[in-house]
Amino acid sequence: MSVGKQEALQNALKSLRIAIPEVRGALVASTDGLPMAQNLSGNEDPNRVAAMAATALGLGKRISDTLNGGTLTETSVSGTEGQIFLYAAGNKGVLVVVTPANVNIGLVHLEARDAARSIANIL
Repeated sequence: MSVGKQEALQNALKSLRIAIPEVRGALVASTDGLPMAQNLSGNEDPNRVAAMAATALGLGKRISDTLNGGTLTETSVSGTEGQIFLYAAGNKGVLVVVTPANVNIGLVHLEARDAARSIANIL
């Protein structure tokens, strides 16, 4: 990946974190499960997160296809301590957004959907 694309992806993640200060972390992965850009705040391994995100996106696509849900655009995982949102970023990427459990979901969707579109254009 070119330095220009890498920088543009990092800027997209920074903008997302500025727009939603509660975000605990964000990552862009290829659909093959490779990390392309990340802004994680904990001890998370970007390689592992990217691989899991790509797997979850692939499984979500199969579920959506099987149940005639159309093209998958996003999915989420909710836990007692936080939420993880996965957004398809075109055909080549996935945006992962990690938030606390009590985040404003509407704001997350609004900002992250825009970020996913930007990321898709970069890729």
